[in-house]
Amino acid sequence: MITGKNFIGNKTSSKGTITYKTFNPVLNKETPWTFKEATSDEINEAVSLAVEAFKEYKSCSGAKKATFLNAIADEIEALGDSLIETYTAESGLPEGRAKGERGRTMGQLRAFATLLEEGSWVEATIDTAQPERQPLPKPDIRKMQFPIGPVVVFGTSNFPLAFSTAGGDTASALAAGCPVIVKSHPMHAATGELVSAAITKAAEKTGMPKGVFSNINSKGIEVGKQLVMHPKIKAVGFTGSIKGGTALYELASQRKEPIPVYAEMGSINPVIAFPSALMEKGDFWAKQYAGSITLGAGQFCTNPGLILGVKSDALTKFINTLGKEISQIEPTPMLHPNIHKAYKTGMETASSQAQTKEVAAYTGKANPNYGKAKVLTVDGNVFLNNTVLHQEVFGPYSIIVQCENDTELENILNALEGQLTGTILGNAEELTQKSKIVDALKEKVGRLILNSVPTGVEVCPAMHHGGPFPATTDAKYTSVGVSAVKRWVCPVAYQNWPLELLPDALKNENPLQITRIVNGIYTDKKV
Repeated sequence: MITGKNFIGNKTSSKGTITYKTFNPVLNKETPWTFKEATSDEINEAVSLAVEAFKEYKSCSGAKKATFLNAIADEIEALGDSLIETYTAESGLPEGRAKGERGRTMGQLRAFATLLEEGSWVEATIDTAQPERQPLPKPDIRKMQFPIGPVVVFGTSNFPLAFSTAGGDTASALAAGCPVIVKSHPMHAATGELVSAAITKAAEKTGMPKGVFSNINSKGIEVGKQLVMHPKIKAVGFTGSIKGGTALYELASQRKEPIPVYAEMGSINPVIAFPSALMEKGDFWAKQYAGSITLGAGQFCTNPGLILGVKSDALTKFINTLGKEISQIEPTPMLHPNIHKAYKTGMETASSQAQTKEVAAYTGKANPNYGKAKVLTVDGNVFLNNTVLHQEVFGPYSIIVQCENDTELENILNALEGQLTGTILGNAEELTQKSKIVDALKEKVGRLILNSVPTGVEVCPAMHHGGPFPATTDAKYTSVGVSAVKRWVCPVAYQNWPLELLPDALKNENPLQITRIVNGIYTDKKV
C-alpha cells in the first residue's frame, strides 16, 4: 500500500501540507496516490539522523555493509509484481523495461557488495619508515580512503530504479560508508516509496544504524535546495538536466563549506560515420540507428542526437534509409506530459533554425504524451555556426550533419561541449588515417565506442559513464560501475602512527588479506 509519506530514518512521517500526485502517461491521468512534501523539520531530522548514523556506519566492516547491500537487493526482489506494476503506471515504460531495470538495480547492489567483501577498493598504501635515510630520516606513512559523510541523492526521471532510490548513486554511497538521503523524483514517488520500504527493511534486518537511509518527497525545488545547503551534508549525486545539475552545482559552491556535486547532465553523443561504414554497411547502420534514436522514446542520456559524415553518395543513401526507417517506427509514451512538452518545444526550436531540412518524421496519429520521432539534416558550416543545434533534445530526435571534408568535421568536434559518449563507425585503417578526428572526439567524451550504438551502458568495473562538462560536473568520476564509490571517499594518511591503532587495512599483518601498495609494490603479503 502506498502511503505518500516520507521515510525519516526507520520511520514514516507526513507533517507537511503540500501534496501532489504522480501521473500515468499512457492513461493520460493522475495516479490514485497522494504524496506529502517534506517540511523543514523533517529535512533537519533526516540529516540529524544521518549524522548520528555516520558515527557508527563509517566504521562498519566491508562484510557487514555487503550483507546490507545484498539484503536491499533481496527486499527489492521480494516486492514482486507490485513494484513492476507501480513502475509502469508512473513511467509509461513497458513491463520488460521495468523488469530489466529491476535486475540492473539488484545487480549493481550485489556488485558493490562483492567489492566490499574483497576489500582492496580502499586503496591502502604503505611506505615504511627509513630511519637511517640521509640527509633526513623517512617517516612511516600509510594512507587509505575513508567515507566523507551524509550524502544527498536526487532521483532521476528516466530510470525510476537504476538511477533513483536504490540506484547507482545510493548503492555506491552506502558501499563507501556514507548514509544517504534520497530526494525522491516527483514523477515516480510511489516506486520510490516501495524501494525505500525495502531499503528500510533491509537496514533493520542487518542491524544498520537508524538514519543510514531516508527518502524525502517533494514536487518543487525548495526541498532539494534545503538539502544541498544543509551544513551537515557532504556531497550530492544528481542525474538530470543541465539546468538542474548546474543549479545544484552553483548552490553547493556558495555554501560556507562548498561540497562536491557529482552531476550527470546533458549529452548529444556524437556519432562519426566514416566512408567504409557507409559504403559497406550503410543500410545496416541506418536501421541500427533508427532503433537507437527511438529506443525508450529517446529518453536515454546516451541517445545518439548527432550524426556526422562527409558528403558523399553513400551518406545520402544512409540518410534516406534512416529516414525511411524512422518514419515507420510507432511512437511510444514519454515519461510525463512535461517531458513530452519539453521534447516538442526542443524539436520545434531545432526545426525552425535556418537551413535545416527534415529527413523524416512520424506523421501518423499518436496518443497524448507519445513521442513522435524526427530527424533533421544540415550542412556542416551551418551547424558549426549555430550553437542552438548543438543542444540536447531529450526524446526520439537526431540531427545529421553533412560536412564538406574531414577538416570541417574536426572543427565541429572541437566546437562541441563535453559528452558522455562518442561513436565511430569505420575500420581500423580509417582510425589510423583520421587520427586527428579520433583525437578530437576523445577529448570531448568519457567513452569511445567503435561500430555500435551508444544506447546501453554496461554495468562493469571498466565502464566509465561520465565526461567533460556539461556531460558531468567532474569528468574524473563515473556514475556507473563499482568505481563510482570513489566519489564518496577521501584519503587520510597516518604518519608515525602506533601500529596497533591503525585501521585493519593498514596494519602490518594485513588481517583483511587485501591487495595493497607496500613500498611501491602491489602485494597482499604482510609487511
